[in-house]
Amino acid sequence: MRFSAATTAERFLPERLAARAHPFAQRLDAMLASANGNGQAGRMSLIAFSLRIINAVIAFASQVLLARYMGGFEYGIFVLVWVTVIILGNISCLGFHTSVIRFIPEYRAKNMLGELRGMVNASRIFVLLSSTAFMAIGWLGLWLFETQIERYYILPFYLGLICLPMIALGDQLQGIARANAWPLLALAPTYVLRPVLLLLFLFAIHIAGYEPDAENAVLAAILATWLTTIAQAIGMRMQRTEKITAPQKLRLRDWVAVSLPIFLVESIFFLQTNADVLMVGRYMQPTDVAIYYAAVKTLALVHFVYFAVKAGVAQRFATLIHAGDREALSAFVRQSVNWTFWPSLAMGLVVLALGQPILMLFGEEFTQAYPLLLLLVAAVVARASVGPAESLLTMSGQQNACAAIYAFMLALNVTLNMLLIPHLGLWGAAIATSIAMTCEALLLAYTVHRKLGLAMHVSRARSSTRGMEKW
Repeated sequence: MRFSAATTAERFLPERLAARAHPFAQRLDAMLASANGNGQAGRMSLIAFSLRIINAVIAFASQVLLARYMGGFEYGIFVLVWVTVIILGNISCLGFHTSVIRFIPEYRAKNMLGELRGMVNASRIFVLLSSTAFMAIGWLGLWLFETQIERYYILPFYLGLICLPMIALGDQLQGIARANAWPLLALAPTYVLRPVLLLLFLFAIHIAGYEPDAENAVLAAILATWLTTIAQAIGMRMQRTEKITAPQKLRLRDWVAVSLPIFLVESIFFLQTNADVLMVGRYMQPTDVAIYYAAVKTLALVHFVYFAVKAGVAQRFATLIHAGDREALSAFVRQSVNWTFWPSLAMGLVVLALGQPILMLFGEEFTQAYPLLLLLVAAVVARASVGPAESLLTMSGQQNACAAIYAFMLALNVTLNMLLIPHLGLWGAAIATSIAMTCEALLLAYTVHRKLGLAMHVSRARSSTRGMEKW
């Protein structure tokens, strides 16, 4: 029996409300039942969005419990360490976790099964080796610059770096799963299983009577990360139904040539996304980091719409581009922008309405972050107005242009934070981040139009195909 949103609405909603909801329910049913690529991408985005909601609830609950349990100072230390480790784990993939989303559909479409098998196997080994090297370099850097780091950060950072190989491998497995349109295996481990395990290990540490400090929280994160990635690897091995018997072929030069620009884009994107938290940690006390991060976690309720759509559409972008279907790509681009902007706007209004009581859950002192939300929500909605533009650029071979945009925006973001935080405190970080997000949206929309001839903005209902020949 197939689920029907239209039938469910008719049965459980009042007649007038059911009549209004009927057109939207029919669209949802069409997407769920559709066997074409757009339907598949829509389902993946919907599953990603649902998992993000679940993740937001779990992650938010864990952060509230951490803040209440550890206190602002220790919680601020954990936040800075964990954000840094997540960034380094993603960066240490060197772009392979995204390039697989481009190569796997291409190799499958062209029946290049040897290259497909080589890409899947070699990329996992490559990521494990590169992330282990990043871990060693991180430990060396901590040892060399230990005297220049606040003492309360040193041990948590040494411990946190142990997570790097498993965070990186988890990101790589997520990329392979997304390329194969396996949304649950791609997203559930990172966004559901890992935060649940973190909560369980924190509870076990509490029951055992250990101190509620940053070091023990990082130990819980290590256990949760390693178990999650191992479980994800086992699940993906069980999911594989096709056996590729073709001899494995390695095209490392081609893979590296595409992955390195993507590595720059992803690295700069993650640094830019988290630059405000890192810069607050550089100039202010751990308690200030904790307060600002509470605002960021509340803001994530809006931001996850963008990430959910991005997770669902990248593989579809790659498929349409390699198929050369310009008209279908143009239509899907418009669809992806609508999927991103309108839910982001709705979630933004919800966050502004409930922001004060949400922040109160962290503790009374955290409510001072609420005014920052007004500015940050507006910036996230502005960024959502251009949809997953960087995914389109990356999948269409314009990763160099995307890298240039993000490099400029990172420099702008860091510079503004350095100038504003010493004078304006947390407001300086919020202002710098908002300016950077808005400029990023404008530059991405302009680049998509100039490079691909597509109007990727919610205010422009139609797009042309001028410039598509550049592929």
